[in-house]
Amino acid sequence: MGWVELFNETNVVAFVLLFFRFAALFIAVPIFSHQNIPMTIKAAMAFFFTIVFYSSMPPLAITIDVPTIVLAILSELFFGLAIGIVLLLAYNVITFAGGQISFMMGFSMASAIDPQTGVSMPIISQFLSLMGLMILLAMDLHHWILLFIDGSLKTIPLGGFLMTEDLFNYIIHATSNMFLVGFMIAFPIIALSWLADVIFGMLMKTMPQFNLLVIGFPIKIMVAFAVLIATFTATMLILKGQMQEAFNMLEMFF
Repeated sequence: MGWVELFNETNVVAFVLLFFRFAALFIAVPIFSHQNIPMTIKAAMAFFFTIVFYSSMPPLAITIDVPTIVLAILSELFFGLAIGIVLLLAYNVITFAGGQISFMMGFSMASAIDPQTGVSMPIISQFLSLMGLMILLAMDLHHWILLFIDGSLKTIPLGGFLMTEDLFNYIIHATSNMFLVGFMIAFPIIALSWLADVIFGMLMKTMPQFNLLVIGFPIKIMVAFAVLIATFTATMLILKGQMQEAFNMLEMFF
């Protein structure tokens, strides 16, 4: 009799809404949304964490009818996607910077499929993205997200998430900040590439026999790699700061 009472409509609806909260999280948030993780594994993880966190969930506060349940499911999906957007905008700082660096190095045509997003991007962006993923794991971001979800269950009832004006304004600000910080990361290499172009132009005027394709481009690539190595630690620290700031801004969900 106890098991039959456990599977009443209120508990089933609460379990389904909690499952959609975790499912949207694993679809959108960095680390969990990695393309190399099969969808079956993501679904199994969402189901497992739903079982783990179900006991700490407050009682369901919505009425049990089809329109309300559909809206509640959409609300949970938007909740997970909003978290993913906030964190991805901070994470994409280095991929944008990598694209600018690849363009200045002449590697913009050398693209590969990024395992994090499943899209084609320049190899410098892919390299920085993979290194950034290691930084996120070292920061225990995956643990932070799970703790955030645990805290959200007590402050944001299932099916009760609404897109606020502050959150919308922050997403707009984070988008512009992604381009600004990404350009700041790539600026040392961009500046040196421009300086190299000026020097090579002067050399070609004074020494017409100077072959830019044979000599100039390898020198630019070598200088760019040297600067990339020299600024790599600073780049990862900037990424860490951006991710910490973005995670702290998740408090606006509460």
